[in-house]
Amino acid sequence: MSTLLNNKKIHICASSDCDCGMSRRDFLQMSAMATAGAAAPLLFAGDAQAQNFKGDDQPVKIGYLPITDATPLLVAHGRKLFEEQGLKTEKPRLFRSWAQIIEAFVSGQVNVIHLLSPATLWVRYGSKFPAKVVAWNHVNGSALTVANDVNSIADLGGRTFAIPFWYSIHNILLQQLLRKNNLTVVTRARGEAIKPNEVNLVVLAPSEMVSALATKSIAGFIVAEPFNATAEMTGIGKILRFSGDVWKNHACCVTFLAERDLNDKPEWSQRVTNAIVNAQLWTRSNQVDTAKLMSSTGEQRYTPHPLQALTKVLAVSDFASYEKRGVIAHPNWNQRRIDFQPYPYPSYTEALVKAISETHVEGDTRFLQQLDPKFAAKDLVDDRFVRKAITAAGGPAAFGLPAGYTRTETIAV
Repeated sequence: MSTLLNNKKIHICASSDCDCGMSRRDFLQMSAMATAGAAAPLLFAGDAQAQNFKGDDQPVKIGYLPITDATPLLVAHGRKLFEEQGLKTEKPRLFRSWAQIIEAFVSGQVNVIHLLSPATLWVRYGSKFPAKVVAWNHVNGSALTVANDVNSIADLGGRTFAIPFWYSIHNILLQQLLRKNNLTVVTRARGEAIKPNEVNLVVLAPSEMVSALATKSIAGFIVAEPFNATAEMTGIGKILRFSGDVWKNHACCVTFLAERDLNDKPEWSQRVTNAIVNAQLWTRSNQVDTAKLMSSTGEQRYTPHPLQALTKVLAVSDFASYEKRGVIAHPNWNQRRIDFQPYPYPSYTEALVKAISETHVEGDTRFLQQLDPKFAAKDLVDDRFVRKAITAAGGPAAFGLPAGYTRTETIAV
């Protein structure tokens, strides 16, 4: 079925087996938030709920998707790094889609989340919910995985491809690759014809992508790990390109906090950031232990993923086989499949705003056309807390970063 969201026709699922990419529940969630976003300033139920806690007695309530992007939050919880900072915690809540995690954050059900970096633009400027990026969660950590009969980007013409969210670095990088290969993005309903020079994009929850590839309802997907590794290990698909080989050391997910906490509870916010930064530092030197902690056999069972898949992502750094197959175009970048460093570079936010303005995104995107990249880099991000946390953890060098908090973005499609 189809309906209107912000005066745009959107197809939504009436049944669970539809592959259009947005369930009815997700549509209703996004529609409600978009409607609320028309008025500013906004007052959400979570505002009043949060005010019941004063200072550091507010518990840390993590919301996450079961992907490696959530690693710093889950390591901080599993190793009791929040408690080391004098904070109380609740058991992290697992969500299955980005729409669900945004809804829970806006309503105050959770107060510390990892979120796709472009999605923070939608939340802050599209829905006008007052929240800010306080740190990056990780860099790289995603890949473009395809069916075994696909050997190049050009082979995707006339086929359907999955992304995890319209506002994602995955959508941005994929469309850059498609444009370079003279392919046009479309969004067709099931059964509609797709031309040879078109690629039909659908939004799928990460957990649904491997099975969709196995049933051949999609030709591939671009998403966070370990779903790419899972497709490889099971023989369902193969990696065609790593996202970090297109945009060097790009952010994918970031730590997002509500302004009510940043402004009213700065000490709490600092301690939360300290724990997350310390978790990233520990993870960089303890990849196998991190995989064990995150796995389905770990004590907390944070994710449903087997240890082997997580170890392949977090601990294996030998890219020789990928280089031989031409998967890696820039071996001189010397990157890990996923790495962890918390500083939110302004240059990245500026480049992100520019890139998404050139990317096809469903829904009302008028706010993007009015968004100045330099303004967003200053307004979207609050780096006060992460700077202090990095200094306390040993400085930028502890994360393999140069002393100055600047860098030049490298994008090579």
